[in-house]
Amino acid sequence: MKVMDMTYHGNTNFRTGLLALTAAIISVSCARDLGNYSYRELDEPVVGGIAESYETLTMDNLNIIVSIEGGAGEDSYDYEWKVIDRNNDNEETVIGTERDLSYTVVLSPGAYSLYYTLTEKESGLMWQTTSSLTVSSSMSEGWMVLCSDNGEARLDFISEVTGRTYTDILESGMENGMPRYMGPRKIQWLSTNTDESSPYYLLTDDGATRLGKDSFEWKEEYSLVYESGAGTDLRPHSIVSSGIGKMLVSGTDAHYCEMLGFSGLYGSAINDGFEAAPQIGANVLATQIYAAVYLLYDMTGKKFMAYCPLLDDIGGYGTLQEMDAMGQIAEEQTAGKEGSEGVVETVAFEYPEGYDYVYMENTGYDPGNAYMGVTYTILADGDRRYVYGIQCGDMLTYADCTFVLGKAAYCDISGCTDITGGDNLYAFSSLRSYMYHASGGRIYRTDLSKSPAVSELQIELPGETVTCLKFNLYRNSGNSRKSYDLIVGSETADGKGILRIYEGYDSVGDFSGKEPVETYDGFATIVDASYKERTY
Repeated sequence: MKVMDMTYHGNTNFRTGLLALTAAIISVSCARDLGNYSYRELDEPVVGGIAESYETLTMDNLNIIVSIEGGAGEDSYDYEWKVIDRNNDNEETVIGTERDLSYTVVLSPGAYSLYYTLTEKESGLMWQTTSSLTVSSSMSEGWMVLCSDNGEARLDFISEVTGRTYTDILESGMENGMPRYMGPRKIQWLSTNTDESSPYYLLTDDGATRLGKDSFEWKEEYSLVYESGAGTDLRPHSIVSSGIGKMLVSGTDAHYCEMLGFSGLYGSAINDGFEAAPQIGANVLATQIYAAVYLLYDMTGKKFMAYCPLLDDIGGYGTLQEMDAMGQIAEEQTAGKEGSEGVVETVAFEYPEGYDYVYMENTGYDPGNAYMGVTYTILADGDRRYVYGIQCGDMLTYADCTFVLGKAAYCDISGCTDITGGDNLYAFSSLRSYMYHASGGRIYRTDLSKSPAVSELQIELPGETVTCLKFNLYRNSGNSRKSYDLIVGSETADGKGILRIYEGYDSVGDFSGKEPVETYDGFATIVDASYKERTY
């Protein structure tokens, strides 16, 4: 009895799929096989010229020239080029039906699987090969630089993909009806608890809006007013996300938004009876928190306050508490829980009252290895200045955080150089307990673990004024060391903005005498800079 040849003789780079062939059923006795079959030698095509992976930019041409050896001849086959989006529910898109591929890439940036299928018209036999395809845009990765251009918000982009700087990239949004915002405050990437298609927030004096993930595109529904349950025009200085919710302060009112089982809208103000400071403390280090504790500063009563939105559900407590009361609740909730504590003290101090608010910043510095990043707050008592480091955790202590609150740092910085300047800028390291402050064109470092605290001159920029001072907290593990790099935006006497990046991990946060590892110019007055990382 003769059997059809189904053996693959191609090269190792080409996987054969015999998808349409039904094998003949061989009976126990070949002599009883009375079927009428047609047999022929199988001359399989051997496909070459297709690489294992491709990278391309949107709107570029993707050209692939295929070589085919053997087979039944070019006109005997149907051809298909298809991509499957690995980031969007495996959506399939056919991008070509010719033997060779010539395709202008209109796919969204992301990771794809690329399939080339060869189908023999007569028999339906199919051969298929797979490659990986990465589609980027010029704005897939790089620095978002928020500028004040004569008071107007202007967003520039330094592309890591093309090496070019793109100026005023919000113009396309303006064409779609995006208003021109005055008084730029912050450009922020909210990587959790937000719409994945538009995770970037532009915050200004005039209002706030989300921007699209691909090229910062804009739609009317991206305006932050659509995230307010009461339709309030929210205008925050920053948004902080922790656990299953996020918070912001608009004006002097703090608003909370819960994302689990709710509509994801900000509710009415939670700070009844006092004015809240513009920044909010939260744990930006841990990834799994169930009952997050947030830190606020009461500018009316001049004291710290703690907010835990699930306290009513946990024990019938009020969600907003003074710090000592929140500490007592934390001790009650963790009593008898092995490995958990209500309040942990790395540094002992009493919560102050009667001081004026200056500044607050969340970091990834975790002195007790408790997955609790330190929130630093600068307070003023006349000409005196003090820094308090407080850790916010999880009231339930189920996952990452085994503590609810922590006291991590206290320092009297009154003797530091130029510390009382009204235009000072501040930044706190996630590497060690270091504070940096800028006055004019000088940047100083203070080791908060030492007493008395002293200022060490780190960077001097003659003829320039520092307008932006910060550490960018990266999200991708491959960029983790860059979270210790110091970002400095400055302005020359003739109004030109310059962005400099100083390496921080190998230098252990000592930038004295160091040259920047990156320098970019051609900006207006730099207000903020945040790095857009690849998400695929």
